This record gives sequence, structure tokens and C-alpha cells, in this order.
Amino acid sequence: MFSILIIYEAENLELLITELKTSIPDIDVHIWPEVENPEKIEAIITWKPPLGIMSKFPNLKVIISLGAGVEDILRDPNLPQDVPIVRIVEPCVTSRMTEYILLAVLRFHRQAFTYQRLQKAQHWKPLPISKTSSCYIGILGLGVLGTDAAQKLKTLGFPIRGWSRTPKNIDGIECFYGRDQLKLCLSKCRVLVCLLPLTLQTKGILNHETFSAMPCGSYLINVARGEHLVEKDLLEALDSGQLSGACLDVFSKEPLPENHPFWSHPQITITPHIATQTNSEYWTQPIVDAIHCIRAGQTLKNVVNYQQGY
Repeated sequence: MFSILIIYEAENLELLITELKTSIPDIDVHIWPEVENPEKIEAIITWKPPLGIMSKFPNLKVIISLGAGVEDILRDPNLPQDVPIVRIVEPCVTSRMTEYILLAVLRFHRQAFTYQRLQKAQHWKPLPISKTSSCYIGILGLGVLGTDAAQKLKTLGFPIRGWSRTPKNIDGIECFYGRDQLKLCLSKCRVLVCLLPLTLQTKGILNHETFSAMPCGSYLINVARGEHLVEKDLLEALDSGQLSGACLDVFSKEPLPENHPFWSHPQITITPHIATQTNSEYWTQPIVDAIHCIRAGQTLKNVVNYQQGY
């Protein structure tokens, strides 16, 4: 018998449990907080578990994250460092994220916001169309999501600059890495897309210094985590004209508070953390594969690096 604990609230948990029991007949499934014998739990399936909970399970062998980001798991002060964390990588997550980024980039590039104002004023005024070749796109984070977005934008004719923690080599993409090369990467970027994992090193990276390194009138798209953004610095950059606008899908506090200044700011587009979404229909097989690997002593896929934070 292999015992697992699910720490996650969702309407479709019964279907997931049924599928897991069909694939692994000797699996014993528990739903938090109903756990009679913590010492029997060998795997935890979760996304945002309560802090301090992981130390309660002395025989824990693997933690399976249902979300792409694992910062809420890594925040646990009692997290056992010898227990691997596995991320579920869904095929639709990447395509959905790229769709969102393409939409946000093209709305800026084709001056959709200006046309909205002209429509409201009932003013017929065709505007010049800028060349994609003159609009550099900067992408912070060159993992699976960042690389796919970069390649798709490249096919539309946009020159792409990517920045990452360590050196990357992606065909057709001008790659930069490390803190020393960040300003150089930003120096031509008319649009900046943040797709970084949230770590101690990347928290607050979207700040005054970053915005000042970009050309005046540039545009920000944040689809990573709200904590990447220093909100005060964004508002100041918008008010000064250093940035012409921002598209934000993630926020430090979600849902965004009713009285937050972002709601009414004319240069900010807000969406409720929907750039991409996990789809439970893809959960079962990766979970089953991870459990089979643990039981057979085989190498796990998509394991998180504790030091890097992703």
C-alpha cells in the first residue's frame, strides 16, 4: 500500500482520486486535513500548502506540485531538504501563455489603446504602422515558457532579446545572462515580458532601475509573479512617461484589493491571473509516473532545484 495526501481544494478531486486508484490499485488516498497516521504518508500532492506542514510526515518521499511555480512550497520553514519536489508540466500551459503574451505585445505594437481612446472621442484618425523589426522584445526568463514565446514572436518579425540567470543559446534569439548583462539586454527593449521564477534573486526585479534602463515609452508585461514587481516604481515610471503602459496578470495580493490604484490607472491593463491555467485532465499521468518512479527507485522528471528555486 502506497499512501498519498492531497492538500488542494478543487471540485474535481473525486475524478482525480478515481483515476489514481484505477492506475495504482494499491494506492491509499487521504485528503487534508483528514490524516490519521502521518507516518504512513509517502507522497504529498499540493500547490499552496499550509506553512510548517511538511515536517509532520517523517516518511515523505516526494512532493508533487500541481502548479508551475513552487515558491509557496519552498516557503515552508520545515521543508525537508532531502525530499524531491516534482512539477507537473502540462502541454497546454505553454501554448496558453504564449497566446496571452502575443496578444499583449500586439495590442501595444498596433496601438490598440490609442485607437480605443480615439473611438471614445469619435475621432477617425489612422495612425502609422510601425515595423516589427524596429520593436525589440525583451523576455526575462528563458525556460520552456520564455523560449516558446520568444520563438513565436520571432516568427512575426520582432527582434528578441532574452535574459536568464545562466547562459543560454537559442537560435535566432539574442541571449544575455547574469546581473551584469541585464541593463545591456534592456537597453533596446520596447516591450519587456517577465516570465521569471520567483526567487530571492528575482523578487522586486521589475523596479525603477530596470525601467530606467529601457527606452522611454516602453511597455511592461508581467505574467510571472506579483512579487517580481515593485508597484510604487511602476506607477512612478508610468506617471513620468518612462513607461507608456503595463499589462499585469499577477499581483502581490490576489484578488487585487478593491481600492488598489492599478484598477483605475488608464495605462494599466489588468487580468485576473488567467494568462495560463492548469488543467486537471493532465494531472493523473504525471502523478502516476512520479509514484512509479519513487517506488521503483528510478529517476524522477521535472525535479525542482532547491537552490535555484525552480
